[in-house]
Amino acid sequence: MNKVHTVNIKGVDVDLPVLPLPSGINIAFFNLHGNPVLTEHCGKELALLAKDAEVLITAESKGLQLTHVVARELNMPLYAVARKAKKLYLQDGISVEYGASITTGKAQEFFLSKHDVDLIKGKKVAIIDDVISTGESVGGLTALVEKAGGIVYKKLFVLAEGDSKDRPDVEYLATIPLL
Repeated sequence: MNKVHTVNIKGVDVDLPVLPLPSGINIAFFNLHGNPVLTEHCGKELALLAKDAEVLITAESKGLQLTHVVARELNMPLYAVARKAKKLYLQDGISVEYGASITTGKAQEFFLSKHDVDLIKGKKVAIIDDVISTGESVGGLTALVEKAGGIVYKKLFVLAEGDSKDRPDVEYLATIPLL
């Protein structure tokens, strides 16, 4: 029998499969890919928290469709995307290294195009993502925004996992435990 953890996200019950990580920790795996109804619900709720931001940023890939909904709800024509690999169109941008997230287990790097650097510079930026756990990814996004000359205004997540729920610098819609 497969284990699931049920979480209520602002009135919507979601069954998350419990998956083991190589580290021996189990997580309640949250995935918005392929779920437009849940993505819309979560994006609209996060938009309420991001309403005073001037620009949004997310990391590819799980935050993309979520941030698309938030941007649409806030009538923002553009948002910035931190890439996890250096693409041809990122040659004139910036990058930052950050530590291992709970799901990757290794140090990573974010890349931002010059276009997105210009979009962020001097603006109040809301970081949008699906889950915060160790805080490594949001630390990388924070460093990227600051390097681009932006002001980290809010750090918004659908779920806070484990002890991340106690961080005073983040806002989220619901919590999940490390299992």
